[in-house]
Amino acid sequence: QVQLVESGGGLVQAGGSLRLSCTASGRTLSRYGMAWFRQDRGKEREFVAAISRTGVYTYYADSVKGRFTISRDAENTVYLQMINLKPEDTAVYYCAVDHTGTRPPARPGSYDYWGQGTQVTVSS
Repeated sequence: QVQLVESGGGLVQAGGSLRLSCTASGRTLSRYGMAWFRQDRGKEREFVAAISRTGVYTYYADSVKGRFTISRDAENTVYLQMINLKPEDTAVYYCAVDHTGTRPPARPGSYDYWGQGTQVTVSS
């Protein structure tokens, strides 16, 4: 079992920045593929970004390319740096773990463990 805790969400004006963190308690994430998804009220959960086990490969939804950057440290934290935020980025953001590190990165079904989410609200 992997316990994931997201942090860093909050309220920000359009054009602002936030950095989300996802930490695994008592477990290193270095062997796992990781991703961020988001879900706004009444909508389906959507893929945001993913990073390979080694950190060499990253993947982004078209809607966030050039504005969001996913990264990871060598131990147990994955980050999502978000700049130039827009009101449509408002959602609960979730981190997720693919313990195989081999599944298609943009599919929610590829992930075995999920955090509880952190709210990001972007005001216009």
